[in-house]
Amino acid sequence: MWKKAFDAAATCIAEAREYNKQRYDKTHKEGDQVLLSTLNFNNLQGPMKMRYTFVGQFTIIRLIGKNVVEVQLTEEFSRKHPVFPVSLVKPYHQTGE
Repeated sequence: MWKKAFDAAATCIAEAREYNKQRYDKTHKEGDQVLLSTLNFNNLQGPMKMRYTFVGQFTIIRLIGKNVVEVQLTEEFSRKHPVFPVSLVKPYHQTGE
């Protein structure tokens, strides 16, 4: 009985490790270029499925704790609050042109 329980627990732990390999803490620093998710932007033009999922190229002004960043918004988004959780931010990678 104990052997079955131990094996089941070991299997669950191994599966959790495999699942969490792709997950990591997102690290950002001041001055980084980022894109913002449009998930909570309800005033963009067009239907939801036709919108870009991420917009801009914004600069991080400061970090507020581990999970929140303040970005410098462009004129187009000047009416938005400039503080976003890191779950709505992803790094900007410049394409080679």
